[in-house]
Amino acid sequence: MPRAVQRYPVRRTHLRRLTSVEIDRLLRSHFTVHRGSDGAPEARYGAIAHLTARRVEKDLEVEVRMDPKVPEEVARETIRRYNAFLEDATGFTAKERAKRLKKSATDEE
Repeated sequence: MPRAVQRYPVRRTHLRRLTSVEIDRLLRSHFTVHRGSDGAPEARYGAIAHLTARRVEKDLEVEVRMDPKVPEEVARETIRRYNAFLEDATGFTAKERAKRLKKSATDEE
């Protein structure tokens, strides 16, 4: 299964409250969570086979492994929940995150 690690910028107003306890709470509010071998929370839901999240400096780092062999309806609900989790954690909507990622890609060229 493909695995991806992505870093998302976090809105300044969300940085202070983005602790490991808050990330755990957010994961539980959107996904099914269990403790990994290292004690860190790992989430699963629908097409998400494995998801971990942690704060790295001013960003949220998310490692996700997806299962592409799920029905389309399950995939849509998974994407909806994943975007809701990211919005709650970062303070940016999917549209704002895409715009920021696009801008950072053009700035690197």
